[in-house]
Amino acid sequence: MRIMAFDYGTKRIGVAVTDPMQIIATSLTTVHPLEIWDFLAKYTAREDVSTFVVGKPLQMDGTASASASHVIGFIRKLKQVYPSIAVEEVDERFTSKMASQVIAQSGKKKGKRQEKGLVDTVSATIILQTYLDSKAR
Repeated sequence: MRIMAFDYGTKRIGVAVTDPMQIIATSLTTVHPLEIWDFLAKYTAREDVSTFVVGKPLQMDGTASASASHVIGFIRKLKQVYPSIAVEEVDERFTSKMASQVIAQSGKKKGKRQEKGLVDTVSATIILQTYLDSKAR
């Protein structure tokens, strides 16, 4: 069974998954929010997913950010459409900044580093790794 993570945005959703043994987090893709439900239907038809992990956008003081309402709606629909799959939330306050740093350190050319989709998938991977690390403790 895999764990799937989302970095939800109104323009793109970064998606990452674990291997079936739930050890390694890997970037998967970015999906437009209007296409996420078709994407999930196809993915869950061929792969077993035990848990969805969603990055929760918080302000520095821990309160919900302006984009939190979109994420809450996404989580609500995930629970409706996939009632048998657990949904967990992870603080995503620093994931985009961390993702940008990881991409910069990877040696990618500047144009590639500035691709928003790449930042979103790496952010989803960081969200998933954060969740895996918290489970391991």
